[in-house]
Amino acid sequence: MKGAPDSFHDFVKELFAGMGRIEVKRMFGGAGGYAGGVMFLLIADDTIYLKADEPLRAELEAEGFGPFLWAPQSGPRKGEQTPLGYWQLPDSALDDPDEAVSWGRKALAVAKRKAAEKKPKKAASKAANKTKAATPKKAKRR
Repeated sequence: MKGAPDSFHDFVKELFAGMGRIEVKRMFGGAGGYAGGVMFLLIADDTIYLKADEPLRAELEAEGFGPFLWAPQSGPRKGEQTPLGYWQLPDSALDDPDEAVSWGRKALAVAKRKAAEKKPKKAASKAANKTKAATPKKAKRR
């Protein structure tokens, strides 16, 4: 139900409040957590997962936590488990906002870096499409 209150989402906002304003947006049966318009965490089944690169993944794995695995419910990939680059927030951080913010800042840095890496590709693709659209087509000879 759109707009329905979700106490876990409120908890996530409070837990990461030391990072500034946190938005939680519902998506695909879960939710994404955003800081400054950048998604840095995923909420699924009242579990918090952080965007992670290889070094952050190694830190979270060393703490004993694993990845979020997406399993399609239908289609050709039904039942296949696919990691999406998000790793579970350590349980100790659920009771310690300072620890949660520390992990959250690392995840936000990863998310910003990955978003910046995608922008040049998107800009190049848009520029190529504009060039195609602006190029006049040759008239057919009769």
